[in-house]
Amino acid sequence: MEKLIFVYNAFSGTHNAVLDALYKMVSPKSSACNLCKVTHGVFSENPQWKKYRQASEVGMKFLHLDEFQKQYASKFGYKYTFPIILWEDEGEMGVYVTTEELEQVYSAEELIAIIEDRLKF
Repeated sequence: MEKLIFVYNAFSGTHNAVLDALYKMVSPKSSACNLCKVTHGVFSENPQWKKYRQASEVGMKFLHLDEFQKQYASKFGYKYTFPIILWEDEGEMGVYVTTEELEQVYSAEELIAIIEDRLKF
């Protein structure tokens, strides 16, 4: 596996980042992106997740929904739901962690455990 691609169910840009931060402060349960909640706090990246990401030997790419659609639309279309973690290897792509699985993850520790467990195979 060449890399993992993390696709957030959020749009890129400063305006959207500010809105997302407001939603996290006012109504954290209303966020449409559980991956966002697990990997980032209101203002910064979750420290446990950041430490894992920086130490990992697995290549990781992080994209917002609009960035993913722009980069991969011609090849993979819109066949995925979001958020999602995909694997990519030599031009092939597949699901690594589904949207439904990510909805059941409540901490960086849980996400790390899922990733590490699947790397064993």
